[in-house]
Amino acid sequence: MSGAPADRRELDLVVLGATGFTGRQAAAYLAAHAPPELRWALAGRDGARLAQIRAGMGPDHAERELVVVDTAELPALDRLAARTRVLLTTVGPFAQHGSGVLAACARHGTHYTDITGETPWVRRMIDAHHDQARASGARIVPFCGFDSVPSDLGAFLLSRFIRSRWDQPTGAVRAVFRMRGGINGGTVASALGMLEGGDLRALTDPVLLNPADARPARGGADSRDPAAPRFDPDLGGWTAPFIMAPVNSRVVRRSAALLAARGHGYGPDFSWQETLWTGRGLRGRARATAITAGLGATMSLGTQAWARSLVRRVAPAPGEGPTEAAMDRGFFRVDLVGEAADGQRARGHIEGQGDPGNRCTVRMLCEAALCLAGDPGELPEGEGGVLTPAVALGQPYLERLRRAGMVFQAEVFQAEVFQAEVFQGEPV
Repeated sequence: MSGAPADRRELDLVVLGATGFTGRQAAAYLAAHAPPELRWALAGRDGARLAQIRAGMGPDHAERELVVVDTAELPALDRLAARTRVLLTTVGPFAQHGSGVLAACARHGTHYTDITGETPWVRRMIDAHHDQARASGARIVPFCGFDSVPSDLGAFLLSRFIRSRWDQPTGAVRAVFRMRGGINGGTVASALGMLEGGDLRALTDPVLLNPADARPARGGADSRDPAAPRFDPDLGGWTAPFIMAPVNSRVVRRSAALLAARGHGYGPDFSWQETLWTGRGLRGRARATAITAGLGATMSLGTQAWARSLVRRVAPAPGEGPTEAAMDRGFFRVDLVGEAADGQRARGHIEGQGDPGNRCTVRMLCEAALCLAGDPGELPEGEGGVLTPAVALGQPYLERLRRAGMVFQAEVFQAEVFQAEVFQGEPV
């Protein structure tokens, strides 16, 4: 089954889940930033709420098409996928609501993007739909939010810098995060869904998303998620395990494996790890120890039904999230240090203003969709499939995010400059 040729479809882009917390923000972002000639529509289960979202977008969008569709109605998803070149979805948990959407896009050659962090679900989608998407030409691109664009493009940025500067492959890369932000109900629901679905074992597999024949040459300790406080001599301070590392690192490793298969890999000994900055001295060490203990307790309690029930009672419900003012105060920063094969080192810096999991995620998601909906000749060469942001979108996506206000920088590493410029104060 396949839809009309992409250049003859009625729509360029559909926002599915436009009435949810993230979907509403995505609609507002596109209303402000999409090119006027883009043919895009809003989709969701509730027509009246869709009309409210459209009304809030202003008179210029009064004729914007609304599509009423339920993700449980597979024939309706087929019809939707066949009408559009790109489908952007925020309807999670994705293991519960996303499989039919992704499958329809793979069948119809429709490009797809989402904000999932549900790696076990994506593994199942790779197994079920990668080959079909490759045959249809659909670029299926999950993880287009704070999970996991900064990590994925960070590895891409640094490896390209090392290759262009020294003509060397990249070896070990580590990333250190700082961030301030809130959480929305959809994120909570997705995390609880993974725990309830029995995916805990899969979450611990460091190469969960890799192709079956692509195990990293440098396995062992370099592929395991850091599980204890660490003193980083380059930073001159302490780091803790990062709660998002079990998602982000798997995406980075899939990118490395897929690019290697295309002859553009980061390096045969490439490895990636990421942590959270906690500060200098005894205070930084104490924070790192407390965060490590807290993450351990969270994972343990997450296996208990009573604990998950308590979280549901106190956490934001699906459709809810931080206030506009709180999202405006957020930020994230990622600092990277990478090593070339001959030992020379480079540093990278990625930064975004606004709540990472909400404001920045919406920017990343919408710019990914606009990249897919743009001139096909500007996308990186390669086949379709269940891909990653770095593989499917690459440098054109990075440049779009730069124009949208994000910082992506790479330069030769200098330890004294790194410590002086990167972390001059304690984390917020």
